[in-house]
Amino acid sequence: MTMQGPTRRSVLLATSAAAFTVGCGQYGDENGSGSDTVEASPGTELARTSDIPVGGGKIFKDEKVVVTQPEKGEFKAFTNICTHQQCPVASVSDGTINCNCHGSKFSIKDGSVAHPPATQPLAAKKITVEGDSIRIA
Repeated sequence: MTMQGPTRRSVLLATSAAAFTVGCGQYGDENGSGSDTVEASPGTELARTSDIPVGGGKIFKDEKVVVTQPEKGEFKAFTNICTHQQCPVASVSDGTINCNCHGSKFSIKDGSVAHPPATQPLAAKKITVEGDSIRIA
């Protein structure tokens, strides 16, 4: 009786599946239960209004917030954590907040999903604008 070892294909498939599981597992689940989220304190100044471009936005990585200005003088804020696999979003351009992990995009107007795979919007954050100062509410 001759015993054959695993085929090259089965080894590659098993290795790929394990790598995929480990890679996706590090960001938490789609319900936003990542455990290392630390929120900025109320009153913390994030930026000056002139720092946020009209039709764009800016990511504040340490504070875990994205501030956008969809229309002149209108400021919005959202969590910077993608709802798909809990990756931090990477950029704001062309009217969307963009996650590079899997390609999800969110509207700068309301955080809604503009491009999947995310199915849930970014959570809104409360900010105050006093004069030219944008602060965490």
